[in-house]
Amino acid sequence: MDILAEANSLKAEGHPVISMAVGQPSDPAPASVREAAAQALAAGRIGYTDTLGIAGLRRAISLHYFHHYGLSIPATRIAVTTGSSAAFNLAFLAMFDPGDRVAIAAPGYPAYRNIMEALGLDVVEIELEGEAYLGAGHLKAAHEAKPLKGVLFASPANPTGAVIPADDLRALVETAHELGIAVISDEIYHRLVYAGADVSALSFGSDVTVINSFSKYYCMTGWRIGWMVLPERLVRPVERVAQSLYISAPELSQIAAVEAFGATTELDAVKERYALNRELLMRRLPELGFALAAPMDGAFYAYCDVSRLTNDSMDFARRMLAEAHVAATPGRDFDPLAGHRTMRFSYAGSHDDMVTALERIEHWLR
Repeated sequence: MDILAEANSLKAEGHPVISMAVGQPSDPAPASVREAAAQALAAGRIGYTDTLGIAGLRRAISLHYFHHYGLSIPATRIAVTTGSSAAFNLAFLAMFDPGDRVAIAAPGYPAYRNIMEALGLDVVEIELEGEAYLGAGHLKAAHEAKPLKGVLFASPANPTGAVIPADDLRALVETAHELGIAVISDEIYHRLVYAGADVSALSFGSDVTVINSFSKYYCMTGWRIGWMVLPERLVRPVERVAQSLYISAPELSQIAAVEAFGATTELDAVKERYALNRELLMRRLPELGFALAAPMDGAFYAYCDVSRLTNDSMDFARRMLAEAHVAATPGRDFDPLAGHRTMRFSYAGSHDDMVTALERIEHWLR
């Protein structure tokens, strides 16, 4: 956020900044989504809804699991939320008590840690130490050191883009179940996998809590609309907490989100551009000294080891922004222990911007 603020300040001064810092699609929501919102707005459809979401959207999400994953998930297990951020709050509050130990991977999305610490949970950061993703062995070792109450993982992951292979995902979920560890699977980058099919943790157990969002693949970040798939026993506790914290997700966004599932052609065209950008960064970043620290299997991120160039990624990011006018994210927040050696580049922007940004970085380094 500090880098983003500095980038915005430079833009306001008229500098041609290219941002590879923020994990946000540069495309608008699909046309059908915007049209549905316009019609709902004209009809005055802006009010409270049932806390768990409008019936039409919950049914649409249920059908999505059937068509995309081959899973039969009843709409009664689905809670519509004010973005995935609200879903994480609700999951942590419904599943854990202050002082409970919950494991996450490092590097990982910093909001996990920040929200859990704000709620009084004991965050256990498992350093991957060069491995691409959290595995069953990591979980067993952390639990043996001191028992865990929960584990949260993402596939594809932020910041790395790494995807947990199906067999390893099964082992991770089954190991957690055997050890009595509650599972939360962050799947907000699903449909942005570049080789192979999406695999949901729900395929390996009905007692898993899954969090997803319309922000990434569906290009609806500012609409603040996401969802949870919950074990039956957690539906009512989540509903009761959500009634007090949020009342409901925005009705306008809920109505519009129903149409997102029918916009695959438009959205896959956006994904094709990400794939082109990905190929460019996979080739050019290592040439410039940014060694890939994880496989770029999904999402729209390249996570790089920059230790050949700097031992302070925050300072390096600030200088690159000020002098080359390219913004990227230092790894400090993703990994407090080793993040001074890493940076994350988002390739969600236009292909021309990616080409220009890499040319600027090359010129700046020389």
